[in-house]
Amino acid sequence: QLQFVESGGGLVQPGGSLRLSCTASEFRLDYYAIGWFRQAPGKEREGVSCVSSNGNTNYADSVKGRFTISRDNAKNTVYLQMNNLKPEDGAIYYCAATPGFVCYRVAGAYNYWGQGTQVTVSS
Repeated sequence: QLQFVESGGGLVQPGGSLRLSCTASEFRLDYYAIGWFRQAPGKEREGVSCVSSNGNTNYADSVKGRFTISRDNAKNTVYLQMNNLKPEDGAIYYCAATPGFVCYRVAGAYNYWGQGTQVTVSS
């Protein structure tokens, strides 16, 4: 069972920034497509962004221009830089992995999931 550690969540004011990290200690993330998903109370899990094993990225329309997904293979970490945060961005954010050169923002495409990190955007 692949396991991740997500970090970087917290409370931030609207307009602020956070950087989420997803790392693993027992396998190489660069062999996998990595997705970031979020789920707010009472809502379905939403695909926010993903990066394929060869670096192609994909973003939900709601976060384009504000969020950036990136890899640091030397640190075996995938980041989600979130800028200009809005209250509606508040949710639990999860990273997930699946083998492959193509990434999809569809939860069912991912085999392995982290435990999530809470992001709250509030003044």
